[in-house]
Amino acid sequence: MQNQALAELIQYLEEVARRVRQLEEEGDAVLDSEGQMAFQAKLEEKAELLASLGEKTWALTEKIGGELGEEIVQKLEQFSMSASTALRIGSVFFMTALLYPEDHKSGEPNDLESYIADLKGRA
Repeated sequence: MQNQALAELIQYLEEVARRVRQLEEEGDAVLDSEGQMAFQAKLEEKAELLASLGEKTWALTEKIGGELGEEIVQKLEQFSMSASTALRIGSVFFMTALLYPEDHKSGEPNDLESYIADLKGRA
């Protein structure tokens, strides 16, 4: 049961990570063609997706349970809280920086993608 729930969680998180990348690419594209407001709308969509991570994954993390389940809950809540804060203050910069550490280099995985790889190593 735990392995099945972890596999389902990883699959869901991969879908979220793909959607995040897609929204970032769409945001970059509309910035040039449609302007700052369209760009901000894409970033808000990204932040809303991340803000809902804890809620959307709750049932799966419950099934995983134990120490691993608790660790996953805490990590996903960190992502959710950062995104919620970015939305609350309305900071485009903060929304852009979600999932990216200060020393991030282009082409490297973001924090969510890195966490997915870590979870795959435990599955």
